[in-house]
Amino acid sequence: MYNNWLTIGPVTIHGYGVMIAIGILMAVWYSEKMAKKYGLMAEKIDGLAITAVLVGYFFSKVTYCLTVWDEFLANPAAVLGSGGWVVYGGIIGGIFGAWLYCHFNRLKFMDYFSLVIPSVSLAQGFGRIGCFFAGCCYGKPTDGAWGVTFPTDSLCPLGVPVIPTQLLSSAGDFILFMILCRIYQDEKHRNETSAWYLILYSIGRFFIEFLRGDVERGYVGNLSTSQFIGLFVIAAGVILLVAVKHREKETIIQ
Repeated sequence: MYNNWLTIGPVTIHGYGVMIAIGILMAVWYSEKMAKKYGLMAEKIDGLAITAVLVGYFFSKVTYCLTVWDEFLANPAAVLGSGGWVVYGGIIGGIFGAWLYCHFNRLKFMDYFSLVIPSVSLAQGFGRIGCFFAGCCYGKPTDGAWGVTFPTDSLCPLGVPVIPTQLLSSAGDFILFMILCRIYQDEKHRNETSAWYLILYSIGRFFIEFLRGDVERGYVGNLSTSQFIGLFVIAAGVILLVAVKHREKETIIQ
């Protein structure tokens, strides 16, 4: 919950940025380790990760601008320079970036998608800890013992105990990472890994949204923007899972 860790002259080291960096580095390290173990090209992981992060960053920001469209039209520079992001935009953009990298490097996209997707959850787990340090993505006010009151330099409303949804999300991401690792290590179901990520992450996020207190992110009817997008991501995951299982059956028959 303390985001400003160290200031040296004009430079301040923020907990949010540190945790994001740790998450990305851990994800790349683990993906390279798994690539070597399962016979994929570990030397391609760095390029894949950089492309996915950059494209994901762009999509995440664009999606956020769409959720605050009136504010963006009134002051584009302020919105673009803010700390606003939409995780689903980053996920979709990251997947698209990974596909582009695989396409231009003549790699089998699903092989590498399934390989790196557990690491995405790992990175997200660290990233949500960063959110806790910054005070963003906070929960609703609560009188419960688990309520957290953030300091004056955070993005959370001051003096109000709130549900630490960042830590709940982080725990869920780390649990999802372990589940996906188990699925990937099972050769019979390895190609299902990415589908299960889309399904399980979106289900978890759907329920976490009921506890979130940062309502300025917008709504579509009675659903938050993330819940609305999540329904389509769940559907995409189910379609992908059915397609993969159908392909697995055909392979067995042959």
